[in-house]
Amino acid sequence: MRDKKIVLTTWGSFGDLHPYIAVAVELKRRGARPMIATSLYYQAKIEAEGIDFHALRPDLPPPEDAPELVRQTLKGRAGARYLFESLLMPHLRETYADIEAATRDAHMLVTHPLSFAGVLLAEKTGIPWVSTILAPLSLFSAHDPPEVDAAAQKGARQVNQLARVHPRIAQALFGIAKLSIRSWTTEIARFRRELGLPKGAHPLFEGQHSPRLVLALFSEIFASVQPDFPARTHLTGFPFYDRRDHAGDGEISDELREFLDAGEPPIVFTLGSAAVWVADDFYQISVDAVKRLKRRAVMLIGDERNKPVEPMPPEIIAVGYAPFSELLPRALAVVHSGGIGSTAQGLRAGVPSLIVPFAYDQFDNAARAVRLGCGRTIAKRDYKPARVAAELHELTQTDSYRTRAREIGQLIQAENGAARACDLLERNCR
Repeated sequence: MRDKKIVLTTWGSFGDLHPYIAVAVELKRRGARPMIATSLYYQAKIEAEGIDFHALRPDLPPPEDAPELVRQTLKGRAGARYLFESLLMPHLRETYADIEAATRDAHMLVTHPLSFAGVLLAEKTGIPWVSTILAPLSLFSAHDPPEVDAAAQKGARQVNQLARVHPRIAQALFGIAKLSIRSWTTEIARFRRELGLPKGAHPLFEGQHSPRLVLALFSEIFASVQPDFPARTHLTGFPFYDRRDHAGDGEISDELREFLDAGEPPIVFTLGSAAVWVADDFYQISVDAVKRLKRRAVMLIGDERNKPVEPMPPEIIAVGYAPFSELLPRALAVVHSGGIGSTAQGLRAGVPSLIVPFAYDQFDNAARAVRLGCGRTIAKRDYKPARVAAELHELTQTDSYRTRAREIGQLIQAENGAARACDLLERNCR
């Protein structure tokens, strides 16, 4: 793979970016020339790792400058529709042009699940193409059907239960879902005709997967291989990366280190890198819950705007960011929104999780953590001090959660998702 140029496309939050940085860093170590094509917002972060960068449109404002845009995309089904119809599809041709420029002298293209333009370019040009999956939800297995938001969608709880009765029932439900959202991607069908490509499979289902190789960038402990996975799907394990802004931002601050050293392991509260911009009263409720428990806590607030107005007791500290790989192994438990990045880090750290899903794959990720026996979940609407305190009491005082979390942590620590992904890319690179 030495000197081979590998272009990785992605779009979204840190959870959508960090796995590709992890893979790119490993590719570079092996002598390849990785390039990440994504939002301009991430240029400095990527180049700080010595990885080539190429900007992809749509060029949206940073989330801290557009919290209402983030809020709109997190509104359940309506948010998903907004994401496709208002943010992605209007820029499809621009994104295609950007990927075309990035791959002009490339040996391979690696696509993110939302890289619809990358799929079209691979079909049009014939460039060796590998697709990736970040979370099990995107595989839509009828043998292991994903959980959907039971709080926001009428009848969703019954649908979740029904889908697990038999694979044929799940397949029928997937068919209904495909029809109901086909209009979201009509621009893809139109552009396919302009490019002279055949109709193709549904872009959000079978159409996102490469016939050459599909890298499922998660652990088999989290979701096992199913008989209806796309051909040539390989589970790699989670590729981990958790620096925030630049190559030097990989350690916890002196202030936080002193806090951790001064007492018992704290409960960590975080909303990842997306929901944190629409936190509302999450952190104030969390502070109130911790006071009821009389526990120590770390609030990863992301931005000073999220800092609780009332002075916090010395048992609670609020910091903007800390690398999970250093913080979570020192935690008693972690409360998060269920993004695949936060979920994976919690599993690797071997600590129990209380998951408060906001949107998309977070509900399914939460359900999987519950089934693994190392987590509990609570609906966002039920996130109130008394309920949170009760859930955390159960999570931290029940031996089975701690024991199971440690067992899973040891298993995931033994994996190397980035290395496994690069092994597979190397075998398939021309």
